Amino acid sequence: MVNDQIIPRGIKDQAVLAAMRRIPRHRFIPAFYSAFAYYDNPLPIGHGQTISQPFVVALMSDALALQGAKKVLEIGTGSGYQAAVLAEIVPHVFTIEIVEPLATEAARTLAELGYRNIHIRVGDGYQGWPEEAPFDAIIVTASSEHVPQPLLDQLAVGGRLILPVGKAFQELQELVLYRRTTDGYERTRLSLVRFVPLIRKDQSSQPGER
Repeated sequence: MVNDQIIPRGIKDQAVLAAMRRIPRHRFIPAFYSAFAYYDNPLPIGHGQTISQPFVVALMSDALALQGAKKVLEIGTGSGYQAAVLAEIVPHVFTIEIVEPLATEAARTLAELGYRNIHIRVGDGYQGWPEEAPFDAIIVTASSEHVPQPLLDQLAVGGRLILPVGKAFQELQELVLYRRTTDGYERTRLSLVRFVPLIRKDQSSQPGER
């Protein structure tokens, strides 16, 4: 998977490549789809959610430039696979999942694989995890029509936030990287992607896109 699908497409971060070589992706998907676990495509994991294709996991992890990072926040635990990749690289991973059965299953899988540095919370990821902020990196694995301000606020100076930005269920979204500076935020568009929408408990009021 790594040699055939990820390295040829330009991913160079050795820590990311090593993590994805070590982690058994088939453990994070339903048994029905296990034959496709190492293909470069997303797969259903139940409750209308998916596990991202391996290249997208690698691309987003690589863009965060995690060398030296101590604490990372993930919004959208899903299967737990992305959290496992992060946990192979940084000391502390905090991850939030709004669908409780998915959070429970991910916690079980991660515990069985021996991860002790991943902290899972069930809740609305839009609000982040303020009591653990600031974070050196934040990754959002579901699309949002705008960048959640609470996540920007919880990013450390010098830290990076990556997320897909676009309307729910549109064909493609933009994968956008933010870097926090002493003066504000630097924004870089990386690629076009397709993600399931970010689920929120309260959809009644959201600010416009930043």
